[in-house]
Parts: sequence; structure tokens; C-alpha cells
Amino acid sequence: MSDIAVRVENLGKKFLIGHEVEGDLRNSLAAKFRKLWRQSTNKNKAKEEFWALKDVSFEVKKGEAVGIIGRNGAGKSTLLKILSRISEPTKGRFEINGRVSSLLEVGTGFHPELTGRENIYLNGTILGMRRAEIAKKFDAIVDFSGVEKFIDTPVKHYSSGMKVRLAFSVAAHLEPEILIIDEVLAVGDAEFQKKCLGKMDEVSKNEGRTVLFVSHNMGAIGSLCQRGLVLRDGGVVLEDKIEPCIEYYLAAFNEQTLRQAARSKKGAGEVQIVDLKFKDKNDNEIEDTISGQSLIIELTYQSAFDSLKNVVLGIVILNSSGQFLTVLNNRMSNFNFTTLPGSGTITCEIERLPLMYGLHTLNLNLYVNGIAQDIIEGIKSFYVEEGDYYTSGFSNAVKRQGVYISQKWKSS
Repeated sequence: MSDIAVRVENLGKKFLIGHEVEGDLRNSLAAKFRKLWRQSTNKNKAKEEFWALKDVSFEVKKGEAVGIIGRNGAGKSTLLKILSRISEPTKGRFEINGRVSSLLEVGTGFHPELTGRENIYLNGTILGMRRAEIAKKFDAIVDFSGVEKFIDTPVKHYSSGMKVRLAFSVAAHLEPEILIIDEVLAVGDAEFQKKCLGKMDEVSKNEGRTVLFVSHNMGAIGSLCQRGLVLRDGGVVLEDKIEPCIEYYLAAFNEQTLRQAARSKKGAGEVQIVDLKFKDKNDNEIEDTISGQSLIIELTYQSAFDSLKNVVLGIVILNSSGQFLTVLNNRMSNFNFTTLPGSGTITCEIERLPLMYGLHTLNLNLYVNGIAQDIIEGIKSFYVEEGDYYTSGFSNAVKRQGVYISQKWKSS
């Protein structure tokens, strides 16, 4: 028996841009009028084709959790809709070996006029389950969803968060062999998102079911998935273990962010940072650095003044998810620049870099005499490679972002 749960071969999906969708009578009449007008004014006008997916091929083994990563418009949702048999591909083929449960939009598969209870049984029946099998799982579904008080209320009266709670609970508990989840979980609150991730981890690792997961939350993707696909412009640009996929995606994202940094500068602008360099202890310029090694950050500034008073420079370090890790600040560190030349360089030396493995980003805040002069978000991105921070012979083998803490141990 094959161990392949999903096989996709040269899949493509084409849309026509600019054509009208005929719905109600008013729209239909308007569309027909526009069509006649175009025929009379430009008979040879060609329709524009847009390929949302282009020659996508990959395989997913049974029991794998695969993260599908990409910017908006990369083709992620289109791919999941095809695999869920909601949309037909224009070309290529795909093969699904197992019962599929999908959660792609709020309330997917729910009938708005039916109650939550009735929709649970409806979804189970669609998945091919008997009533007795659904009844056995019913209490667990309701308990997980947290909508017990409204279980006999028509779903059309549910909030979007309630619909997501019940829809995910149904999708996860009715024993699908393949679980397909889109970004819809972002609708729920943080506590429920955590529950959902825990449940997906459980069904993948403990129950051996296959999970395809689309999210822009790289922390969630990294904790749940073992393997990843990176989509860009409708094609697969990388298929690998999840860590390299996340790094590739974040590097591309940061490249775009850095291009926008110059346009997002804030402050009075009378004093500006014009260059930022990383150097090692031998004064060699570097792009990336290593945990536990020294790092020199050199900043070049310019102004039209002869001298500057009370200069405060803050360098904020963020992890790959944009979360604050720490700040380097000369005043907080008791290095007070009372007077500086109007133009020059400022260096910040870190004796042993306390950052763990991963991609990081710097924000910059320059104040002169209490006035914000240059505020730049995303001025630089850099990798921190594995290193032996504690000089104990152990490197940072577990690739998790964060900071090392200086510490002392004793026994008695």
C-alpha cells in the first residue's frame, strides 16, 4: 500500500481577468450591455489570463504535517481549494488517498439555517460517517468548541469566531485522514488558536493523520510542521524541511521590508543615519554573525550642525516574527554622549552576542537633545548562526529564537 497521502502533478489554475460575473437580474443586464458595447467599440479586445497556479508538483506522505507558505496572492488558497475539490484545476492532476476535512473559510460546509447540532451531523455524514460514529464524538466536539450554550441555535446567528470554533472542532474530531486548514484560524482568539495548534499537533504526531496548513504565523508553522512548501507567483520555489522554508520566506519578506525602510523614515530629519555596518572583532565587515561571538555595530550619521548635544541612540532587535527581543541604548547602558561632532560615526560593541539561531531585524531610533531625528523600522536584517555561547562545548543545536541569559550555578 502506498504511503503517499497527496500527490500533485503539474497542477495549474487559470482565471480570466476583467470579465463580469452574472448574478442577479440587474448585474446580468448590466453585463450584457457592457458586452454589447465592447463588441461595438473593440471587437478584437483579448481577455487577460491570470495563472494563480503554474505547474505545481509535490507529494505529501501519510502522517506528515506540511506548512504551505507564501505572500498574499502566491496561490496558497487556490491550491487548497483544488485539493478540497471546491475548485477544478485548469491543467495537471492530483491524487488524494484518504478522507479529507477542510477548513478554508469561516463556516465552511455549514448550512446557515441549521443549528450547530444539525451541522455537526451534516458534516459527519458528508465525511461518510455513520450517525452512531458522529454521536460518539459529539460531546468532545462541543466541549472543544466552547459553544455548548448555542449548540441548538441556527448557525446564521453565530459570530465569525463561534463559527470558526465549531468548524475547526468538527474538522479535527470527525477522524479525517487528511486535515486541510487555511489562515481562517486567525479569526479566533489567541487562546483558541493555541488549542487548535495543539489539536493539529496531536492528530499529526499521535494519530498519524496528514495535515496541510496555510498560515502567515511562522511561529505556528514552525512548531507544527516538519516540512514546507514555499509558493511565489503561483509556483513552488522551495520544498524542504520547515526551517529552511521559513528562512527563505522571511528573507524575501525582509528584503521587501528593507526596501521600504528608507520610505518609512520618521523624525525631524535634521540628523540622519546614512550607513549601518556589522563588523567582527578584527574590524572586518560582516553580514551575519554567530551566537556568543563579539559584534560591532557601526553607524554613520550626518547633519548640517557643527555639534550635537545629548545624543541617544536606540537599536531595537526583533525576531523573525517581529517580536521584541531586546534594545541596545547608550543612555540605558550609562554611555552618555553629551557632545558629538555634527557628523561622524557611533559604534556599539557587544562582547558576546546573546541571540539564538535565526533571522533578526533591527529598528533604529536617534534622538538629539530630546528631539526624535531619525526613526527607521527594518533598517537591517541579519542571521545569527549556531554558536557555543556558554563555551561549554555545546552549540545551539535546537533551532529556536530567543536570548541567552548570563547565569551562575552552585551546589551545596
